Amino acid sequence: MLSRTLRSVLMLSLLSIPLILSAELKNENLLQSIPTGYKIDYQIKQKNLIMMEMVPDKQSVNNWDEMVTTQIMLGLKNVTPETFQSSMQKMWSDTCKNSQFVTLKQGKENSYPFSFWLQLCPMNPSTGKAEITWFKAIQGNDSFYVVQKAFKFEPSEEQVTQWTQYLRSVTVCDTRLPNSLCPKLQD
Repeated sequence: MLSRTLRSVLMLSLLSIPLILSAELKNENLLQSIPTGYKIDYQIKQKNLIMMEMVPDKQSVNNWDEMVTTQIMLGLKNVTPETFQSSMQKMWSDTCKNSQFVTLKQGKENSYPFSFWLQLCPMNPSTGKAEITWFKAIQGNDSFYVVQKAFKFEPSEEQVTQWTQYLRSVTVCDTRLPNSLCPKLQD
């Protein structure tokens, strides 16, 4: 099950397509679009956490096969993407027997440290299904950002391509920093 997915993901790990949002940008911003055919089905702001869950139009956060989750941890500046990745992998290992992990890329994008990786749970004990999730964690200067794409089935090669490109396109920018400038918006 994992071999085809991992092969496809590893071949795509260097792809990136930038996105431009159509809102006025100020200070530090997460650049992410709502995927075509998806809706925001849940969002919350609690203390220093902003979280949004997006699912295909005909699914819900209570009954999903695919989901995109975005978390913004406001004010969290001293956690590295690698530290966050290690924590997530430990948590999965503790709850899902035979979990597998693959780091796809680590480094800097737009001057921000990031980590991009894949986690596989062959049988999630809470759902009784496999779960394959890509994660992208970005350490900002103001906050920490995590965007993940989860499947409860093995995605096709086309889906691997689509979602790897989508996650690679998610970036952080800052209108205050010359090395991390946000894109200019068109009128």
